[in-house]
Amino acid sequence: MRSSATTTTSGKNSYPAKRRSRARAYVPLNRATAETLASMSILYKEMVAEREEIMRHKWFMSEKAGHDVGFNAAAYDWISNHRTAWRKAWRSSQKTGL
Repeated sequence: MRSSATTTTSGKNSYPAKRRSRARAYVPLNRATAETLASMSILYKEMVAEREEIMRHKWFMSEKAGHDVGFNAAAYDWISNHRTAWRKAWRSSQKTGL
């Protein structure tokens, strides 16, 4: 004998009815809405600005070395040597609205 909690309303035993109704409660955001919310996030803005700084640092390192040093090497060097001061300055500029 099957219990009604483990079958769907149509009688198939593929997915429990209680779980299925709960799963419908979570409506996923469409991509445009998610991108809009992410672009307004201060963390997203900081990540984009940080990536731009790493790319700038990569260019300087590559020019100095005479060849492309790669993103990972530039990111490691930038994070190790410059991130703390940059982040402090960036966050203070966001508070003052510059």
